[in-house]
Amino acid sequence: MLCIKPGEHGSTYGGNPLACRVAMAALEVLEEEHLAENSEKLGNFLREELKKIPSNLIKLVRGKGLLNAIVITKEYSAWDVCLRLRDNGLLAKPTHGDIIRLAPPLTITKPQIEECLEIITKTMTSFQQ
Repeated sequence: MLCIKPGEHGSTYGGNPLACRVAMAALEVLEEEHLAENSEKLGNFLREELKKIPSNLIKLVRGKGLLNAIVITKEYSAWDVCLRLRDNGLLAKPTHGDIIRLAPPLTITKPQIEECLEIITKTMTSFQQ
């Protein structure tokens, strides 16, 4: 049977003790600071508030946790909306021409989400004028 024996195969990062310890520490932070739970709670809040924005520009809001998307009508491009979001103080990623990706850090707070919502609302309603 063909089998790799000790010393026959190597990898720059494979099994590196320091890299493994860093990964373990990162997982500990995720667990201790309840970042997954925070992501779910704040993501639900974000999506519910986005759905309340009065705008003919927003076609659909979707996502899971803090990874979210706003699908806009074909009247404008996501690029144009993202440029105006940037001008108003919020960075977002346009994708597929009509999708705006929102991917804040897991450590974001509710007041920061509320600030983002204010900017998004201001931006979306500005396209209706």
